[in-house]
Amino acid sequence: MTPASVIEGDRTLPPGFAHPHASEEARAIAEEGMILRVQVGSGVHGTSISGQDDRDEMGICLEPARFVTGLARVPRGTGHGDAEVGFEQYQRHTVWDRPGGLANRSGAGDLDVVVYSARKWCRLALGGNPTVLLALFVPDEEVVFRNHAGAELVDNSHRFVSRLAAARFLGYLRSQRAAMTGQVGAHTNRPELVAEHGYDTKFAMHALRLGIQGVELLTTGRITLPVPEPGREYLRRVRHGEVELDEVVAKVDEAESRLTLLQGSADVPPHPDREWVDRWLHRSHLSYWAAEAGTGEPG
Repeated sequence: MTPASVIEGDRTLPPGFAHPHASEEARAIAEEGMILRVQVGSGVHGTSISGQDDRDEMGICLEPARFVTGLARVPRGTGHGDAEVGFEQYQRHTVWDRPGGLANRSGAGDLDVVVYSARKWCRLALGGNPTVLLALFVPDEEVVFRNHAGAELVDNSHRFVSRLAAARFLGYLRSQRAAMTGQVGAHTNRPELVAEHGYDTKFAMHALRLGIQGVELLTTGRITLPVPEPGREYLRRVRHGEVELDEVVAKVDEAESRLTLLQGSADVPPHPDREWVDRWLHRSHLSYWAAEAGTGEPG
């Protein structure tokens, strides 16, 4: 595999907002410490519909020393007075800027971005979280920013892959399936899709995508982006409502069965390499702090 390259792209994030993880102070931490920023939504999967989708991005950042070795906190968004939270992420949706604010649904042209602290991102990735693991497999053309520390993380993607991911993929798949079929307790914020097709086609597409990518990760140790054919075209047909619900449910059930089997038999390690990740976090932060102090180069 070709080593990941440094991509000196844009680190600029939308300004702070009245949301618990969107203070100006959190934005500054995320921008200045950013090591990786990639697209993770339908565009990177190859399942987007032109003119309809927002853009989802995920980033990872290193924190200043006072937030790791000390007790420093950030304001709870803008306009929240003295309320503070520990820094774990900067989360911002540009649709919040329109009338309606936080209640608005993202759509075409909107940006949804979250930048996790490296420590939180690593905890989620080590547990096999499907969404955060994607950041390790995004092709260069969908990478917005990546420095040396981010490139090293991508080059060591295999350290995070383990059978633990099977349970996480299964959990996400099952929740998407429940939402697409309207099971008790499930919720859809796309009633127009249910009215037109009889089920939430976007939830259905994501349930099947999780099955495809989960099986690939557990059998090869990687996720191919965008989704390879013929799976990608089938996912797009599902999203367009061109596949009957009974067939979709059968396909999801099949994917669930394969993931369940792979929980105990996949050709990936039973556990991730936590020791390597711990060492990477330690030296990456030390290098970043040294650079901040003017005594070394950023990692």
